[in-house]
Amino acid sequence: MMKTTVSINRKPKIRIHKTKSYNFVEDTIKKNKLNTVCVEARCPNIFECWERRTATIMILGDICTRACGFCAVKTGRPTWDDPLEPYRAAISVKKMGLKHVVITSVDRDDIKGDYGASVWAETIDQIHHHVPKCTVEVLTPDFRGHFPAQKKVFDSKPDIFSHNVECVERISKKVRSQANWQRSLQVLKNSVDYGLLTKTGIMVGLGENFEEIICTMSEVNNIGVSIFTIGQYLQPSKKHLPVERYISDEEFKEYKRIGLEMGFKVVESGSLVRSSYHADEQARLSML
Repeated sequence: MMKTTVSINRKPKIRIHKTKSYNFVEDTIKKNKLNTVCVEARCPNIFECWERRTATIMILGDICTRACGFCAVKTGRPTWDDPLEPYRAAISVKKMGLKHVVITSVDRDDIKGDYGASVWAETIDQIHHHVPKCTVEVLTPDFRGHFPAQKKVFDSKPDIFSHNVECVERISKKVRSQANWQRSLQVLKNSVDYGLLTKTGIMVGLGENFEEIICTMSEVNNIGVSIFTIGQYLQPSKKHLPVERYISDEEFKEYKRIGLEMGFKVVESGSLVRSSYHADEQARLSML
């Protein structure tokens, strides 16, 4: 096992190229007044993913109640009030002809009772109803650890339940001060215990070391998580946490090798990997 890490001062290259498929996805999203994490979080893979006619729809508005040190999504007091959003999300999925869709959301700690879980459940139900052959992957917040809220999502039977631990535990408070790493681990365990295919992921380059990354992979694998993603942290702006180091392609390959040996069904590991990157292919492989 590799025990040391080698820093390289090279950012990964991002391909920027708009195609007819990209324009089609962009137009569909705009016409249905939806948000995507692709745009709001400044995802480096937006051009590739939209060219493949895949997008990660972000529900419950575009303003998050938390202010994580890595995230480009706007923070503040949400004003979202859109009861037809679940229906429009489903119709957009249908228009784009998706076979697999990823749904995510901002944190909505302001919605007392279920932190937005009812809207989550309605969105999943609408997609199941209008596009029954489309598999649904959800990338949820932690719902402040509130199990009844989590269960509302579980009961809607997403094909893949995902919640990111985001980083190794030691630096978690620096990376996402309003979250709790062990709480995130419990959300994942609850999903596994419910019987759902479960997924999580982390960013690297935030000050962690090789051994901590392997320990994190082992910990989530031990509770039954099936899909693991690991990608390079890229600083969205000067206001966000700095990049401590850029990870080499060889190191990413080593994480994938170790993860598959641990028993994960799928490990997606690379500099531009994000949770929903090639999610359709991850779903296909994990459901074999």
